[in-house]
Amino acid sequence: MSFDQREFRDALGKFATGITVVTTKTADDQNIGVTINSFASVSLEPPLVLFSLKTESNLTDVFLNQPNFNICILSETQENVSNLFAGPEEDKFSKVDWTEGENGSPVLKGTLATLECKRAETHKGGDHTIFVGEVTNMDLQDNGGPLLYFQGGYKTL
Repeated sequence: MSFDQREFRDALGKFATGITVVTTKTADDQNIGVTINSFASVSLEPPLVLFSLKTESNLTDVFLNQPNFNICILSETQENVSNLFAGPEEDKFSKVDWTEGENGSPVLKGTLATLECKRAETHKGGDHTIFVGEVTNMDLQDNGGPLLYFQGGYKTL
């Protein structure tokens, strides 16, 4: 390779991404959520989306063992929510408004959209696990513009 890992990260940082929080429940019914910007649409028929997590993350096993998850697409006013779910803080759900989705996983309030999913497939991709979900329900809200991530920082339109 003619580039190092830092240069590769810098190149990827030139691509603006939306910010999501992906949620599920543990086997003992505890709410789990993590900030993700590696989210993408896959297919309209059937309706499929994907996100990825570092395989060595403790949360990867939780998502591998639960059949359902939700993708909560954050609005431009939810930078604090993104930071909360990106950090190590315990009991994150006590600090946000949320409800339970039809699939049993948490739905954050104030988002632009929530996609309720059942896991369809998983794949290994380098040091990450890719989770593909079939969208079974969704909720769209008019809560402003998106929260974006670009060149290592938050941006808005």
